[in-house]
Amino acid sequence: MPNFFHIHEAEIPNQFIRKFPGNIELWIKREDLLHEQVSGNKFRKLKYNLIVAEKLGYERLLSFGGAHSNHIAALAAAGKLANFETIGIIRGEELEFQEEKWSHTLKFARTCGMNFKFVSRSEYREKNTETFQKKLKAEFGQFYLIPEGGTNELAIKGCEEILKAEDENFNFIAVSVGTGGTISGLINSSAAHQKILGFPALKTDYLRQEVENHVNKSNWELILNYHFGGYAKTNAELIAFLNQFYKDYQIKLDPVYTGKLVFGIFDLIKKGYFPSDSKILAIHTGGLQGIEGMNQMLKKKKMPQINY
Repeated sequence: MPNFFHIHEAEIPNQFIRKFPGNIELWIKREDLLHEQVSGNKFRKLKYNLIVAEKLGYERLLSFGGAHSNHIAALAAAGKLANFETIGIIRGEELEFQEEKWSHTLKFARTCGMNFKFVSRSEYREKNTETFQKKLKAEFGQFYLIPEGGTNELAIKGCEEILKAEDENFNFIAVSVGTGGTISGLINSSAAHQKILGFPALKTDYLRQEVENHVNKSNWELILNYHFGGYAKTNAELIAFLNQFYKDYQIKLDPVYTGKLVFGIFDLIKKGYFPSDSKILAIHTGGLQGIEGMNQMLKKKKMPQINY
């Protein structure tokens, strides 16, 4: 396996999904195929952060996340590949002495060598304060800090590399939105004739300001109707869509981000949002490691499961 700095970024062809009435085409950019463990936008966000951390001589990376965080899983894997020590500050102090209750994500991150510090939810809300970060440096020594979700200016620089020259053939670029870094990179690198559509996975209204902080274009819109109740919330309709989509196109979607994105695109096409002859490119941002944890939750709730 190549190390992180040699993950092959050769172009992965966009995958055609189908043509809808009105000559509307939907394609998917398979960023999930970049790497098995550091896939999609997580690779893009980490790329320049790890390059800079290495140049500055850091040996330790530290970041934040919940028990099912795609970012934590990807950071742990990237750190192992690039020979960094990794530390995850994890929301939920009750997990510290209950390893048997750890999520698939935490178990995977531990196998990659990540060390954990479990903190209360109130402590976690202080993660960006100078006082909290001084305590972390006193405990762990010097480290290269990566924000929760991985979004900073270097992450946005990496996400600007998602779109290629041939993607100018598309007039709509659609992507799921978590912290706003990926969509910001896409907006910055988009062509003037393209519209960037963001589908937030969170039930929140702060994302618009987050994106505006990183872009100077107005060719974008947030589509707010497909969060299914909030972050990591789902229902039987979405699960049925994911299973049918995999059956029809052999593409796995995750239920937190890309599943809601593609469901939303299908629904908007049906409702006439897109003009005739539109060419839509949906960005597959990875995140498939979270499916196992979601299925465990669905099983407890006696709901249908994701069957792939």
